[in-house]
Amino acid sequence: MRRFGHSSVNVPAIGQGTWQMEGDDRASAIASLKLGIELGLTHVDTAEMYGSGRVEELVANAIEGQRERLFLVSKVLPDNASRKGTVRACETSLKRLRTDYLDCYLLHWPGRHALSETIAAFEELCSAGKIRSWGVSNFDETELAQALSIAGPGRISCNQVLYHLGERSIEHAVLPWCEANSVTLVGYTPFGRAKFPPSGSGGDALSRIAKARGKSVRQVALAFLTRKPNLFAIPKASKPEHVRDNAGALGFELSPEEIAALDAGFPVPKRRPGVPML
Repeated sequence: MRRFGHSSVNVPAIGQGTWQMEGDDRASAIASLKLGIELGLTHVDTAEMYGSGRVEELVANAIEGQRERLFLVSKVLPDNASRKGTVRACETSLKRLRTDYLDCYLLHWPGRHALSETIAAFEELCSAGKIRSWGVSNFDETELAQALSIAGPGRISCNQVLYHLGERSIEHAVLPWCEANSVTLVGYTPFGRAKFPPSGSGGDALSRIAKARGKSVRQVALAFLTRKPNLFAIPKASKPEHVRDNAGALGFELSPEEIAALDAGFPVPKRRPGVPML
């Protein structure tokens, strides 16, 4: 468990993502989310975009009767992120999730509405007790600086971005910015979208470390992606065996030598503008 953003709330470094869960077997997905919560994966992330609200409804079934155990996150679509639209979208998400509040509410990515309007809505929702904190997603360091200039220090809880061993470009500027400003960085799709584990020197390093430590390659990858205090990861898992695998990475730490081996096997790519998105 570690502190999330500027709050005093402690959250597990590894949580549960739900992107594209609408395409999974519903009963299996609900059972997997419940199992994850039992195993300590109490950070549950969703969004109004996922399945056009169907995933939020699925999550509601999974969390019924255990809301107070959770750190529950959802997101507003940029097209809905005017001041009134953000409030309305949040209230709709709360109804679908069958809860009175969100622990954190995010702007899914920068959009056409003025960021000042979205942030004003977030603060309004905080004052009303409908959200306990807010953050952003898919923001680069320039966009983060803009949000900070509007909101002031101590308000942005997190930035959720694409982050996996094959995509480390956020380490150039986004991660350092978040570290300097006490903003939690939450990595989505931590195993990427290609074959895992990958072939080559990186995959060899993963396998070698996993064998030596009695862990799976996914557990080693998650340990690397959460190796710093402000790094969190939200892998999606809709099958019990995958949930157990993810939960097995809780509390698992790599040695400096193991981190160096993975760093060499999965080098940070050349810097490019913006942040990568799926």
